[in-house]
Amino acid sequence: MMKKHISIPIFLPQYGCVNNCVFCNQKTITGKTRNPSLEEATNIIDTWLISVDQSKTYVEIAFFGGNFLGLPKSNQINYLSLAQSYIDKGLVDSIRFSTRPDTISEESLLNLSHFSVKNIEIGVQSMDDEVLNQAGRGHTAEDSIKAAKLINEMGYQLGMQMMVGLPGDDDEKSLQTAQKIAECQAIQTRIYPVLVLKNTELADLFMSNKYIPLSIEAAIHRCIPLVELFNENKIKILKLGLHPSESFTSNKELLAGPYHPSFYQLVLSKIWRDKIIQNINNQELNHLKIAVHSKNINYAIGYNSENRNYFKSLCKTLTFQSNDSLDIDKVEIRYH
Repeated sequence: MMKKHISIPIFLPQYGCVNNCVFCNQKTITGKTRNPSLEEATNIIDTWLISVDQSKTYVEIAFFGGNFLGLPKSNQINYLSLAQSYIDKGLVDSIRFSTRPDTISEESLLNLSHFSVKNIEIGVQSMDDEVLNQAGRGHTAEDSIKAAKLINEMGYQLGMQMMVGLPGDDDEKSLQTAQKIAECQAIQTRIYPVLVLKNTELADLFMSNKYIPLSIEAAIHRCIPLVELFNENKIKILKLGLHPSESFTSNKELLAGPYHPSFYQLVLSKIWRDKIIQNINNQELNHLKIAVHSKNINYAIGYNSENRNYFKSLCKTLTFQSNDSLDIDKVEIRYH
């Protein structure tokens, strides 16, 4: 039986990051106002492990939210050594971290050789140099490509994170970024629609009408071909949209942008509605039966049953069914 996979997140907001990207307020995104001490990190790990069945679960410790390889080397070693102590005890299986592409070098990766690091995620955000420049990223697309090549060559599993809706970005540039991520042989990705957060340069641009964020509908439209491309290339999408946060839902920190606590489900619902429409022929719809694999039945029905309601308006009777004999991405349509 395949083991359940969990990540124990240790958030390091902006720790080690010397750049000030126009969109970034990591302390808002992570909900953290300072970085955890080793004692606090230990408590986080221990709390997560209380409810873990080791025999049925693959466990990784994940350092998120900052620029891990931008930390002083002593801090890197301290955090990695803490994680490694759990691996040595057989309580954790591996380590993951996220970092900027321009911190990846042969030397920085060799420094990891004594630790059980398996996954390295790099925040490429865009593969268009003009977009990167307007975002204040401080690195180029070529830096991301070189970093990806080194990570793969040195035997780590590669993740590449991207954003949609950055200043200067558009549908074509976002799709080109996704295509280059696939060409870099990433096995995992995260897609983040840009949000306008308080205390960022992007907030100033927004307030002065120099930046217009994507609407929810436009963000969904932009993300659909990205999801399809990543699925076609068997690149696992770890996240689409930011994790629900009280700071966002209460508008304490969020000024504007396509935030929705179930954004990924909205995108998948639209993908499956389009897929069903493409499979319906032009005959009169009286009694419609729609079957999909059980893993996708909720997406076929749609967020808040939006697809069910849409198709219900087109016919006299409607039935959604699970059919695990179907390929996972296929739809079966019957008219009686």
